[in-house]
Amino acid sequence: MSLLKTILRNPPLLTFLLVALVWLVAGLTLRGFGAFGHLRYLLELASVIGIAAAGQTLVILMGGIDLSVGAVITVTAILLPLLSPAWDPTGLVGVVLALSIAIGVGFLNGLGAAVLRVPPIIMTLAMATFLQGMLVLVAGGSAVTVQNPAVILLGQARPLGVPAGVVLWIVVSAVVLMLIHRMPIGARFLALGANPLSARLSGVSLTRNTLILYSLSGFFAGLAGILLLGMNRQGYVGIGDPYLLTSIAAVVLGGTSILGGRGTYAGTIPGALLLVTTTALITVVNASPGWRSIMFGSLILGLLLISGREARR
Repeated sequence: MSLLKTILRNPPLLTFLLVALVWLVAGLTLRGFGAFGHLRYLLELASVIGIAAAGQTLVILMGGIDLSVGAVITVTAILLPLLSPAWDPTGLVGVVLALSIAIGVGFLNGLGAAVLRVPPIIMTLAMATFLQGMLVLVAGGSAVTVQNPAVILLGQARPLGVPAGVVLWIVVSAVVLMLIHRMPIGARFLALGANPLSARLSGVSLTRNTLILYSLSGFFAGLAGILLLGMNRQGYVGIGDPYLLTSIAAVVLGGTSILGGRGTYAGTIPGALLLVTTTALITVVNASPGWRSIMFGSLILGLLLISGREARR
């Protein structure tokens, strides 16, 4: 009984166990689902969500939200091929330029939220709308094929049989967990999310930390866009749209409070795996794609209600 209580009080552990249970049941009942190649493919898909949700986790921990994640992924995936100069054989110049743009978008989000005092949900939504309109003007309805060697390598390489995207996700996870739990800046993020007034009275700068957080969110969304571009070998308008909702869902499924101040990226990791696994199950059983949107929306609404109830206690 005490073990059950411990599990229920530990959302990351509970989500990990749920993922393991779903994988076990699906592997035993659905032919080919538990094959190594299929599980590796699911991990590769989850890596895009997990990396995009890294920045979303940080922002939500401080009590904000970033609705421009999907748009930043799309911007990166479309602009990187256009920014990669022919004289750069490595392709790293285009990667740096694309990530710089993603960070710049995040910085502008933070500037609007911290300096202009625009609510983050409004600021990031307005930024997403602006970026979507800009991309329609720049790319129209045509897809952009990537020729960048670095991006192709990231999307296609499998060192020791492990997709490069999964390796990148492991590195990102280690960095984010260290930032949250082992560095002073992580404590400041949590303090601002838990009690902004007390944190500011203690000398924690809301403006500086907001700028850092949203810049990091832009960076991780850009990184996810580069990985997605490498996996698909082309970018197009709307390629990042599915990752806005899933990046938020992964965070809240992992036990991070949508109100901020409580949670960890260790829960976002199994949250991303659970979303990808559930989507795969819906696909395997030939259910309507609409069920995926209904499921994600129901999950977020339910967890928002739970978070709000906890905050009132």
